[in-house]
Amino acid sequence: MSDKMSNSFKSYVGIEDYDLQSLNVSGDDSFSDLNPRLLTGEMVVAEAQKVLLFAPVSSNNKGKSGTLSVTNFKLSFVTTEERSREDTISQQNCLLAEYDICLSNVDMIYQIIGDKRRRLLPGSSVPDKVKGLCILCKNMKVMQFSFKFSPVDHGKTITNALLHHAFPRRHQLLFAYDYREQYYNCLQDACWYRYEHDWKNELERSRCSGWRISLANESFHLSTSMPQWLVVPVTVMDWQLTDAARHFRGSRPPVWCWGTKQGAALVRMADLLPTITERTQENTMLEHVRKSHPTRRQPLLLDLGKDLPTPRDVQTSFLKLRDLCAPDNLRQFQIQEKDFLTQLESSRWLHLISACLHKSVDAAEAMQNGSTVVLQEFDGRDMCCVVASLVQLILDPYWRTCVGFRTLIQKEWIVMGHPFCSRLGHVYRSENELAPVFLIFLDCVWQLTQQFPSAFEFTETFLTTLWDSAHVSIFDTFLFDCERDRLLAVTDPHNPLVLRSVWDWGEQFPEPRDVALFTNPLFTCSERRMLRPRWVLPDISLWTQCYLRWIPMLEIRGGGHPQVDLYLRMLVVEIAAIQGQMAGSSGPGDSRVADKLAVGVDAATLVGSFFPFSRSGGAATAQSQLFNSFPGEHALDSLSLQNAPD
Repeated sequence: MSDKMSNSFKSYVGIEDYDLQSLNVSGDDSFSDLNPRLLTGEMVVAEAQKVLLFAPVSSNNKGKSGTLSVTNFKLSFVTTEERSREDTISQQNCLLAEYDICLSNVDMIYQIIGDKRRRLLPGSSVPDKVKGLCILCKNMKVMQFSFKFSPVDHGKTITNALLHHAFPRRHQLLFAYDYREQYYNCLQDACWYRYEHDWKNELERSRCSGWRISLANESFHLSTSMPQWLVVPVTVMDWQLTDAARHFRGSRPPVWCWGTKQGAALVRMADLLPTITERTQENTMLEHVRKSHPTRRQPLLLDLGKDLPTPRDVQTSFLKLRDLCAPDNLRQFQIQEKDFLTQLESSRWLHLISACLHKSVDAAEAMQNGSTVVLQEFDGRDMCCVVASLVQLILDPYWRTCVGFRTLIQKEWIVMGHPFCSRLGHVYRSENELAPVFLIFLDCVWQLTQQFPSAFEFTETFLTTLWDSAHVSIFDTFLFDCERDRLLAVTDPHNPLVLRSVWDWGEQFPEPRDVALFTNPLFTCSERRMLRPRWVLPDISLWTQCYLRWIPMLEIRGGGHPQVDLYLRMLVVEIAAIQGQMAGSSGPGDSRVADKLAVGVDAATLVGSFFPFSRSGGAATAQSQLFNSFPGEHALDSLSLQNAPD
């Protein structure tokens, strides 16, 4: 074994080699003004001073000193380092600072004892003196804290507060119910699929005949997990639908979710109840689906439970992937680095991605050939969401736009009842319900964006930010298991919830430059063909921006996908400038554009492969210089080939 590999692990807590003066924790004055920035309705419930924060994977075990606080919204560390926020973080989230973790993002809490650690669960006994904590997040972020120089009871106080507030046992204890900031909804005209006209418009847009809109689920008395408006075959009466629903898990009979103008429909349904021994009702409903096709063609039934993973399989694979991408310390990282690909293979994560893409391609090809496809799954709320969404992305270019993608998630995930609260663990329940099924979908979409770089209007930064936002307990979008739960929360007479959509990005990112990075400069709406994704394992890649961004030593300085993205944006500006000069117009054709682009090129070389999630000052400075290099008329959110002058 090499000397590099044989170095013994040094505890993050065992920092006796450093004196108090060198760590700037010698006096109390340096901590007097270290208070977390609080939102309206947020309050501090516990605080610890003279805390040290350590990078989880670093050859330098010298920590940052500061104050650690637990509020009813987040875990917040405020450091004594005199650096502006702009110099320490690239993506400017106004809800969470660089060293903040939303409590809904906390997955596991470990007490550090020397070079060992012990997991703490809600209700665990906490010793009087806690010397260190390790916080493992659902998005793979890791933070390590030492209370070596803190007053003796501060570590225990923080630990007890975390165990109590990070694992709420009731939905009403989430911060969304306490957040009192006035909300100005900027998405009033968005399509939420909560009303009849939303489904009517989609039927008309797809031009799929043979289906009608039913209110059989009014007030959710037919199925608590489905929307109130259902699209069903025209030959089915509401009383027949109600009678048939009782035979399916979750009372979820076959319903339409999308179709083509040739009459091929995409249908979702759950399995029959285990107590049902004969399949008469299922066959009857499938016969109605067949009659809805213009040529009465027999539908293709895909049993997703046979070929795709269960939620438990997804969770098992994800935990193995997270162990690989979120190492505890430098030594573990070095050991895993030797056989990284082998361990990635053993996690089976990429196999799950491949399987979902394969099944989606099969379904899309069948619909392209004119057949109706029926997706059947245990209760129709997990892999049905994944495959149905991917099929529509493959076949319909509308869903590949920013607005279309948002609408697709609302239709196939939110109103169709994917159990986000249970799968993401917003409320503390049995761990058997946890499974990042939504991450499987986002990863599959990322694979598509890499294979078809000009077909999607949104970027991988958008997808990564969306995954992070799913763990912020302010937005209702991903907080509920179904629409019924959301309606009950809104109409609660004692503490009604104010709905705040995650799609209203200005709530998190008031700076346009951050939202601008969500738009793909290569996108062109002329790409209207059916996509034919490659799904075999050699064509599936690891989504490094999402999974490895918390390991700074893996970042490629001046390289990676962000370099390509930023240079493409500058290229679009240059094309617009040249075309402006040829047309004799001012603005983009100004002679100063070349000088500004030169500044942009210099700044782009400072950007690393994890931009805009890099935590180095250089990346933040580069971002500021880069945006200043663009002409005012061409804000980054409009820089795409689609918007370039003809």
